[in-house]
Amino acid sequence: MNFDTLGDKVTDSRIFRGPEKKPFLAPRGVFVTADKLFVSDTGQNKVFVWNTIPTSEFQDPDVILGQEQIEDFGRNSGGYVTASSLQYPSGIWSDGEKLIVSDAWNHRVLIWLKMPTHNAQPADIVVGQPNFDSNKPNVHGIGTDPDARTLNWPYGVFSDGKSLWIADTGNRRVLFYEKIPEHNYAKADKVIGKDSFTSRDYDSKDPIWPYSVKVNEKGNLVIADTQFYRVLVWKDKNNAFSLPADIIIGQDDFEACGQNQFRLAPESNTLNWTYDACFYKNGMLINDTGNSRILFFRDIPQKNNAVADALIGRPNFNTSSEYKENMHGTRAAIYWPFSIVTNKNTLYIADTGNHRIVISKLCI
Repeated sequence: MNFDTLGDKVTDSRIFRGPEKKPFLAPRGVFVTADKLFVSDTGQNKVFVWNTIPTSEFQDPDVILGQEQIEDFGRNSGGYVTASSLQYPSGIWSDGEKLIVSDAWNHRVLIWLKMPTHNAQPADIVVGQPNFDSNKPNVHGIGTDPDARTLNWPYGVFSDGKSLWIADTGNRRVLFYEKIPEHNYAKADKVIGKDSFTSRDYDSKDPIWPYSVKVNEKGNLVIADTQFYRVLVWKDKNNAFSLPADIIIGQDDFEACGQNQFRLAPESNTLNWTYDACFYKNGMLINDTGNSRILFFRDIPQKNNAVADALIGRPNFNTSSEYKENMHGTRAAIYWPFSIVTNKNTLYIADTGNHRIVISKLCI
């Protein structure tokens, strides 16, 4: 990789590719806590756990979830869905003790109440399904109305250690659980983006395709609303259950839905297939996946369509995913990154299009 393509807002960058015997294949989720690294290797239907942050380009994991061996990669381990299997895992959250994984194509979220210690360790709790052997969307299949217990393509998860938020993407909503569930098929307590748990209709003021959800210590809430090329921000997370977002990043208003606002090239205020966002210091980082870049806002914007303060991954705000560094392949620069996470002043990028994790020190 040409680390110069990341720009001057990061330094000391390096690449991590996972196990040398079977490197990452389309890693879509990355999370760091308590010096542990978690990666959802979506392309291989497994989650890797490292109990310490790897320091080399390749390193075997301490634990593999979803498969028995590093070489294995089949959906649901090549068989039927179980408490040990995964199919298209995506979002991850952990506090170093519990582990929560969005098992998107099994239409469920899995919870390990204690950190897994061995390969293919079965989950303790399943959310979204009545048991570990079922995996239909909304339990009864495609076209079925949702309810407070069901899920359909849940791609994102987040917790503050007490409560749980799930980006129930296929149902175009975010579910909220006041306590992290400790039994299967738990009911959500509240819903963001719908008038009721059984509603399937949606409006442009609602999250249209929520892919990730995050909450900071101040109670601000952010949703990456992928299909409308925008990020929605609530100043108070409690208002999200009854009021539209206070701020829209990437669009002028709730009706607008243009990819890069229908422009030929991106700009400092446009977005394209945005899959993730996270809070950092007093501001936030936005993973502008379709433009293969990360936007930095020094402070949380106070008005719609705000201009970013800085850029990571491209030489300027008008350069998209396709530029000269990608002319003969994408490896020189980040390409279609799906998720980001910060730990202190270190940024971890799931550089999905290049099958790797990029790790950099932030200097913003």
